[in-house]
Amino acid sequence: MHLSHARKWLYYLSLLVLGLGVVQAAHAQNLVIYTGKLENGWQNWSWCQTELGNTRFTYAGEPSIQVHYTAPSQGFYLAHEPFKTDGYTALSFWINGGNTGNQHIQVAGLLDRKAQPAVPLASFIKGGAILADRWQEVVIPLAALHVDHAANFTGFWLQDASGTAQPPFYLAAIRLLAAPPPAQIRLDVDVQHILRNVSPIAIGLNTACWDSHLNTPATIELLSPLHINILRFPGGSTSDGYHWQTNNSDNNTWKWATDFDSFAHIAQALHTQAFITVNYGSGTPQEAAAWVRYANIEKHYGFKYWEIGNECYGNWEEDHHPIPHDPYTYAVEAAQFITQMKAVDPSIKVGVVAVVGEDSFANNKNHAAVNPRTHQTHYGWTPVMLSTLHQLGVLPDFLIYHRYEQNPGNESDAFLLQAARTWPNDAANLRQQLSDYLGSDGDKVALVCTENNSVSYNPGKQTTSLVNGLYLADSVANLLKTEFQSICWWDLRNGPSPNNNNSSTLYGWRNYGDYGIVSPQNDRYPTYYVFKLLAYFANSGDQIVSASSNYDLLSIYAARHPNGSLSLLIINKSPDQTLTGEIHLAGFNPQRAALCYSYGIPQDDAARTGKGSPDLAMTRCTVPGATFRFQFAPYSANVLLLKGK
Repeated sequence: MHLSHARKWLYYLSLLVLGLGVVQAAHAQNLVIYTGKLENGWQNWSWCQTELGNTRFTYAGEPSIQVHYTAPSQGFYLAHEPFKTDGYTALSFWINGGNTGNQHIQVAGLLDRKAQPAVPLASFIKGGAILADRWQEVVIPLAALHVDHAANFTGFWLQDASGTAQPPFYLAAIRLLAAPPPAQIRLDVDVQHILRNVSPIAIGLNTACWDSHLNTPATIELLSPLHINILRFPGGSTSDGYHWQTNNSDNNTWKWATDFDSFAHIAQALHTQAFITVNYGSGTPQEAAAWVRYANIEKHYGFKYWEIGNECYGNWEEDHHPIPHDPYTYAVEAAQFITQMKAVDPSIKVGVVAVVGEDSFANNKNHAAVNPRTHQTHYGWTPVMLSTLHQLGVLPDFLIYHRYEQNPGNESDAFLLQAARTWPNDAANLRQQLSDYLGSDGDKVALVCTENNSVSYNPGKQTTSLVNGLYLADSVANLLKTEFQSICWWDLRNGPSPNNNNSSTLYGWRNYGDYGIVSPQNDRYPTYYVFKLLAYFANSGDQIVSASSNYDLLSIYAARHPNGSLSLLIINKSPDQTLTGEIHLAGFNPQRAALCYSYGIPQDDAARTGKGSPDLAMTRCTVPGATFRFQFAPYSANVLLLKGK
C-alpha cells in the first residue's frame, strides 16, 4: 500500500487558504449540498443548535436539519472551500416552520468567509411567511445574495433576525441550481499559437517495489499501448526507508517483491526513462551515489532523473535525522547527495522536494529565509530549502512537486472535474520562489510532478470510477499547457480499499477504491483506458497549441504533431447531457476524413456487465471544414485526429 498520504490533508487545506487551489465547480447539474446528509465537501459551521439527520420532520422521505436559535443573532452556517459560482443561478432549499412557524430569518452569502449584505428569507417564500408544519420551497437568486459570478464563494448562513430566541425550524433538499448550457458552445483552436513543446518525459507512471507482478510479460503488454515516457521507483513513502542493495526497508528481515534490477528490466523493455527516489529518511549520500554507480556505470541503464527523498516536509515520512522534516537539514544533506551522486555520473539530473506557498510546512523556526524581492521573512519548507542550497552554492536540476486534489470524505465529482484548471497557479508559484531565492540561477531549474491523483489518502470509489479517468485526462492536458516537464500518475498497481468513501453521491459502480490504473489481477480501471486514449493526443515531440471553450463542462485541448496533423482532446464533464460543440480551427485546414477515439459511460458499463467492449471506441467521421459541429456523449473523453490538407 502507499503510505505517504496519512496526514496530508493539512497541506491541501493550506493551499486553499493560500488561494492556490480555488475550486472550480462544475455546472449543468445542480450542486447537492444536503440530502439527508452534507455532500460534496460542505461542512456545518453553525453557531446555533443543529441536528443533521432529523427524522421527526422529513422531506420526500429524507431526514432534515433541525435549526434552533436559543439566543439572539445565532446562525445556521454551511461552509465550503472557495469555488466559482459561474453557471449557478440560485440557492434552493425547503423549509418547515415546525410546530410554531413564523420565524424571522435573514440569509447571507459569503465570499472568502466574509458575509455579503443579507436579505430577508420571507421575501423568497410564497405568501411571505414561514408556515407551521408545512414544507415550503425557497429559491434565492445568487445575485440577490451578491455572490453570483464570484470566484471565491465560501458558503451561506441563515441568521436570526428577530433579536430573540426562536422555536426550531427544519431545512431539507439544499442545493445550488445550475444554469443551462449556453445556446452555442464554442470551441476555439489556434494552431499557430504554440504554448510549448511536449517534454520527452511528459507522461509518467509510478511503480512500486511491493508490486509482485511488476516484472512480468503482463506488465509489458499492459503498458506498451500507453506510450509512457518515464516510470518512477521504488514507490512513494517507501523510498525514505528503502535500501536498494538489499531490497528491504531498514531492519526488515523480508525483502520487497520487486528489486531494482527487475524494475530496470521493465523500464528498458518499454524504452522509458526513470525517476529513481533515493533514501533520504534513513539513507546516506554514499548509499545514493553507489546506486547511481550501479545503475549507470556498472549496468548501463542510463537512468537520468534522481529524486532526493519523497515528501520529506511531511511528518508522515520516515526521517531519522536529528531534526526531522526540517528544510535546513534537508538542504544541507541534499547538497551532499547532489555532489556525491554527480561525481559518479555528471550527466544525471537530481531534484529536491518542494511545495507551493512560502509558509507551507514551516516545521520549525530554527532557520529563516528572507525573500530578496519582498523583504518578507518566511519559515516555510521551500524558501528555507532553496535559500540554504543557494548559500551552499549547490543548484538542483529540478523541483519535485506532488498534487492530490481532495481529502478523503470530501470527494466531489463536480469539483474534481474542474480542479485541474489551477495547474498554472502551481507552476507560477514554484517558479516565483525559484526566482526569488535562487536569482537568475532559478531559470536553470525545471519543474516536475512525480505524484498526482484525486484524493490524498484513503482512496474511495471515486478513484476507480469513470470520473477519475476524466480527471486524469484533464489533469495531464492542463499540466501540458504549463512549464511542468513531467507528470507521474499514482500509480500502476496499488490494491483495493473497500472501506473508504463509497458514497452513493459519487458516480461509479465499483464500491472500493484503488490508486492503481489496474488491479493486482490486472483488471483495467477507467484510468488505464484514459492513459491509452492520451497516447493519441500528445506525446514527446508534439506541440501544445492554444485551445479554449466558453463552457466549463466541455473542455478542449489541442496538440500538433511533427507530421502536421492535429489532435483535439475534448472532455464532456456533464454526467447526463450530450453536448454539441462548434469547433473553430484557426491556421489549420483539415481533410474531410477524420478519426475519433472515445471512452465513456458505454465502455465503463461494458466492464460492469460483460456486454460490449470496455476498450476505446473508434469511429470514422467527416469534417466539412475549419468550422464544424460535433456531439460529445455525457462523461466522455474524446480525441479527434485531423489531418491537414
